[in-house]
Amino acid sequence: MARSRSTDTSAPSGTAGRGPAGGPPGRGTKGSTAVGAGKKGKPKVGKDGQPKVSRLAKMKNQAGMIGQAYKMTYKNDPKLPWVMLIAFVVVVAVVELIGILLSSPFLFLPIAVLLGLLAALIVFGRRAQGTAYRQVEGQPGAASWVLEGMRGDWRVTSGAAGNRELDAVHRVLGRPGIVLVGEGNPQRVRSLIAQEKRRIAKVVGDTPIYDVTVGDGEGQVPLKKLSAHVMKLPRNLTGAEVNALGKRMAALGGARMPVPGGPLPGGRQMSVSQRQVRRR
Repeated sequence: MARSRSTDTSAPSGTAGRGPAGGPPGRGTKGSTAVGAGKKGKPKVGKDGQPKVSRLAKMKNQAGMIGQAYKMTYKNDPKLPWVMLIAFVVVVAVVELIGILLSSPFLFLPIAVLLGLLAALIVFGRRAQGTAYRQVEGQPGAASWVLEGMRGDWRVTSGAAGNRELDAVHRVLGRPGIVLVGEGNPQRVRSLIAQEKRRIAKVVGDTPIYDVTVGDGEGQVPLKKLSAHVMKLPRNLTGAEVNALGKRMAALGGARMPVPGGPLPGGRQMSVSQRQVRRR
């Protein structure tokens, strides 16, 4: 290292800076090459300060998660491979029929296969999502699991209010404003939501506050439609207003109920792969 530094900075021009006479050309630059290699050896860091992951590694991780999700879904839905196969065959047959009518069956074959695979993946995603909802429905913390899987900038506080009977109110901060989602006994949940509204009204000011009760009764939102219901609420705040409101809500404090995240029958937790498939 010291030799390369002196060569780059203070060595005179001519043969004196090239190393011993008669030596192979480029020997004097050996130290600088080592320095460059040392820099290249450092792992690249992304904007979040974490080491960057190669695309190949990301693809392997995604493939592993999809495989795990398929195995777990197949255990609860044995018809899954047959339904996927039917979807693939039907789409391929329809596209190939169009190709035959246009006198270009071989030209349409790659398109047919790609569309068939896409149809099979869509069917798999829907069946996996349905299986996941059936597993968590009726379990404490199911609404929290659904809310935490929503796409976009949604800041979920699970178990913002609750009681010993495991009735809970989850607080969601987003572009619509504040959304209070209650799950459990409807009468007790309504009381919890009213208490939480009074508590946060002093902090949020004129920010809209929505309340949602999860269930299959009148005026309630089914669990499988909860994320769509919340995401369809009108956008009343800008991104900057959401950030400012988030800071004020953080200062609100208060005890949080220990609500399980992603419950499954038998006390098992929802796997990361099933969460990824459900989000897609």
